[in-house]
This record gives sequence, structure tokens and C-alpha cells, in this order.
Amino acid sequence: MYSNFNLSPLVRTRRGLFPLILLCFLLPAAIALRAEENYLAPGQPDGIALLPPPPAPGSEEEAADLASARAVFHGRTKAEEIRAFRDSTLAFALFEPAIGPMFDLGRLPKTDAVLQKVKKEIGETIDRPKNYFQRKRPYQLDPELSLGKPEPSFSYPSGHSTRGTVYSLVLAELFPEKRAGILEIGRNIGWDRVLIGKHFPTDIYAGRVLGRAIMRELRNSPAFQHDLVEAKAEIQAAQAQQPAVAAPAPAH
Repeated sequence: MYSNFNLSPLVRTRRGLFPLILLCFLLPAAIALRAEENYLAPGQPDGIALLPPPPAPGSEEEAADLASARAVFHGRTKAEEIRAFRDSTLAFALFEPAIGPMFDLGRLPKTDAVLQKVKKEIGETIDRPKNYFQRKRPYQLDPELSLGKPEPSFSYPSGHSTRGTVYSLVLAELFPEKRAGILEIGRNIGWDRVLIGKHFPTDIYAGRVLGRAIMRELRNSPAFQHDLVEAKAEIQAAQAQQPAVAAPAPAH
């Protein structure tokens, strides 16, 4: 049996370096695996347990909710209607007016990857309470509220309101200096659905609650936090490369 002391210095050095070399190979792989983990645990957050039931069919609450939906629908302006249909696309580009022209996801691949992963993962969280409560949409109770194509899913909670809330909260983490404007757009994405008869106001409020619950789960996710840090670094690097805006010349 030979001990390390009987080995040449070169062999001992190589043996000592092997664990370090192995770690150098494994660490990037471990980081990549974390980035591939799901952001949300299965069934979390549970919208069925979290949200109160919507107003019962035929109840006074439903009648009041429908009256509010009618008032908003008939009181909208043409500009609001155009904005509502634009916001219905749920495109991330909707947030560019608040963030600025540097919000070009084609040049921010890590940021785009985070947003796309969030977009994909929250679908089941939204659909679960929708399919459980099975609430009809306003235009199904009042045909005068029909505008545009009918929706294939149920009304409560609003998926657009939920997504608008989640997207705006994630983007506010990435662009904290633009937070107020980003959150306003997120709220509008939800409320605009009432303007065009797709949702009751209570659907929108429930979507905001569910959206914030989703964001709490995301903040507790190591995989999300890992990807968020990388996206922030990417954004900071892109901002540093932007040309400085010249100050206006003083008036004479």
C-alpha cells in the first residue's frame, strides 16, 4: 500500500487538482439545471382556496356586478375601446411606453426567457379556478354587451387581469425606476376587459389578488430568483451601452 507521501510531487498535485477541476465542470451544469427548474410548485398558488366564490347566479350581488359592467361598457370612449382591444393581445410590448425604447426583447434574450417562462407556467394556475367556478361572462347574461369575438374560457377570475398583474410586477422588479408606469399598464390590461364586455369588475379584482399571490410564489422560487438576477444584469449592461442624452442648451 502506498501513501501520498510516496508519490511524486507532480502526481500529488494532479490528485489535489482533480476535485477542483471536477467542481469547475459541475458548477456551471448545476447552475444551468436550476435555471431549468419550474418557477412555481405544482398547484401553487391555489386559486380555488385563495379566492372567494364569485356572486351567485341570480343573486343581488350578480345584478349589481352586471349593472357595473353595463355602466362601464356603455360609458367607454372610442379611444378606450381601441386601447382595450390592443391590451387584449397581452403582448409584452404593451409595457414599452412606461419602460422606454430600450425595452426591446429581441436584444434582451435573458429577460425575454424569464417573461416567456412566467407566461407559460401561470396558465394552469389561472385555468384551475376558472374551470372550478365556471362563471359566465357578462355578454352571456346580456347580449347587448357583446363586442368582438366570444371567449372560449370562463369569466372568474380574469386571466387578463391576472397576467397583467403578474407581468407588471415582474417588469417592475426588472425596471424599478419605471415601477409606477409599469403597474398602471398592468391594471389597465385587466380593467380594459370590462370596457369591452368580457368581464365583470369582480373578475378583475379577483385576477389582481391571484396575480399578487403568483408573484409571492415567484419571489420564493430559487430558480426564478436566479434567472431574475441574470436578467437584471443583462438590462444593466444594455442600459450602460445606451448613449447619454445631451442636456438642453441654456436659454439666453
